[in-house]
Amino acid sequence: MNQFENQTISIVTRRLLPFLMLLYLIAYIDRSNISVAALQMNADLGLTAQMYGIGAGLFYLTYIIFEVPSNVILARVGARRWISRIMVSWGIVACGMAFIQTPGQLYTMRLLLGAAEAGFTPGIIYYLSRWFPSTRRARAMSFFYIAATMASVIGLPLSGALLKMDGIAGYSGWRWLYFVEGLPAILLGLVVLRYLPDAPREARWLNSEQREWLATTIESESANAPGSHAHGWHRAFADPRVWALGLFWLLQAFGTIGITVFLPQILKGLSSASNFVVTLFAALPFIFASLLMYLNGQHSDQTRERRLHLAVPMLLAGILLAISLRVGNLPLTYVLLILTIGLNWAATPVFWSVTTEYLAGSAAAASAIALINAIANIAGVGLPPVMGAIRDRTGSYNGGLLLVAAALFLGGLLALRVALRDGGRSASPISEGK
Repeated sequence: MNQFENQTISIVTRRLLPFLMLLYLIAYIDRSNISVAALQMNADLGLTAQMYGIGAGLFYLTYIIFEVPSNVILARVGARRWISRIMVSWGIVACGMAFIQTPGQLYTMRLLLGAAEAGFTPGIIYYLSRWFPSTRRARAMSFFYIAATMASVIGLPLSGALLKMDGIAGYSGWRWLYFVEGLPAILLGLVVLRYLPDAPREARWLNSEQREWLATTIESESANAPGSHAHGWHRAFADPRVWALGLFWLLQAFGTIGITVFLPQILKGLSSASNFVVTLFAALPFIFASLLMYLNGQHSDQTRERRLHLAVPMLLAGILLAISLRVGNLPLTYVLLILTIGLNWAATPVFWSVTTEYLAGSAAAASAIALINAIANIAGVGLPPVMGAIRDRTGSYNGGLLLVAAALFLGGLLALRVALRDGGRSASPISEGK
């Protein structure tokens, strides 16, 4: 890119990415803080490991159901208004989690939280694809998903600290955790209305020449994307490549969901450390994950190679996780878990770069991105209850983690087929729906 183009992308990056990262950080904290709340909540509500797994998984059930409709609406009404609506509604529900009294109420609130947040992640991914040309997209995606790992780095210790509010004003620490961490979503949802422009031509912080170049570049790439020619949002369901991408993202989610949801409890079972110390140890792997995501995404953009940047991290993650279950040495097991989590996340920005290069710019693309994300979240519905049941029956998470390891390895093999070496430029349309 020449100096003009570099300057334009630099302005877009500084203006949008930090704010979008903050939004996603808050989203990820609110959906995953149940993993820390469980350290107190399970005993207060009388939850077994399987019951906790059901509660954790129900979020993803309604998230899946409303994912595609939500993104279709976003594409029609604009990201600014719809993302604001999503954030305010999930913030209200997240705060309401503080007042549950029974397992049934936990299940209900997790269902409502999933419905409220549905469409947020694919909506942001679609939004980024409307602002960053394909040659810069993996790097942009890596920054966005760094927010998810930072949510664990920041959120886990923060949640652990909030547990120490136990007894203040007569409320348990886990109730304070839910309430305090739900408030930022409401406040930031209101800020979105004033801060986010829907499209490059609405960006007043770019000059007219920059706005026109960026809008024209994105529109040109969208028109030429192999999977962008479908007419109507429903065409995404007829594209075999969309389903293949969804299957890969499902297998990758075994790691991001299966490990993350149970990591504090896994580490608690391996040591006698306090809850706060456990959350600190649970946060450390995500610092490494942030670094690997950035490096893998940047190198993939520089080389324009996607396949190996997607497959190799997944294959290694599956192998190292399986080894960690056999070593019998606590420090080595922990190191292997750090490597597993980091490598699993490293594939994320490259995956979404591959996906948005194939699907760009149309209503069908918005629904396809949502469909892919919805397929992945099937892991969130089924995996936590299964891992919880395995823990109840065997006294260990090893059986569930072995299942995760197998899924990651299979995902790496699948990546060799669904990712293209040149970032999608040689792809051919699979379902154009003329």
